Amino acid sequence: MAVIAVLAFVFSFGNVWSLALRLGIPRPIAPLIAPMVDLSVIGLLVGLRHLSLRGVPSSELRSATRLMHLSGLLTLGLNIAEPLLAGRYGRATLDAVAPVLLLGWSAVGPGLLRHMHTPFPAAAPTPVVTGDREPAVVPNPVPPTLAENSSPVPEPLLVAARRIATAHETEHGTPITPDRLTMRLGIAPALAATLHAHVTS
Repeated sequence: MAVIAVLAFVFSFGNVWSLALRLGIPRPIAPLIAPMVDLSVIGLLVGLRHLSLRGVPSSELRSATRLMHLSGLLTLGLNIAEPLLAGRYGRATLDAVAPVLLLGWSAVGPGLLRHMHTPFPAAAPTPVVTGDREPAVVPNPVPPTLAENSSPVPEPLLVAARRIATAHETEHGTPITPDRLTMRLGIAPALAATLHAHVTS
């Protein structure tokens, strides 16, 4: 994500500089426009990555995500404006590649990183003896109880789950469900089931 953001910054710098000069912006000011927008995108990407890895729910990052999307759209508009004004539509399409990639990564990147850093190892199968037959292997049920659950849960994610569960029970008067945890945290259902077992025990 960081490499793509830096490449997009370098790619758009010259495009926005050319557009500023074409619109009559003074030469000392023209180079400053692109960094304002691109550095906003990069800063928000880094901030969202950090908060996502600490287990902050995606619902609490909506305003920062919207600002990042707006900055990405501004980057796209500034990159393709100059060739569009000149009637060079092929160049405009090429200049749109980097900002569109940046917009895409800004949409999927934080959630992807959160899933990559919250591993959930599969539970070991439990042998079950049925009559005189050979033992059959049956997977452990999900969600596991706390006594059965030996897989580590990231502490920041557990703290966030407890906070969300407490707020939900205060607001609605009923314990939170695993499905609700899945939606609020943006995590896999299996991991939400494990967290649910912890916060409702």
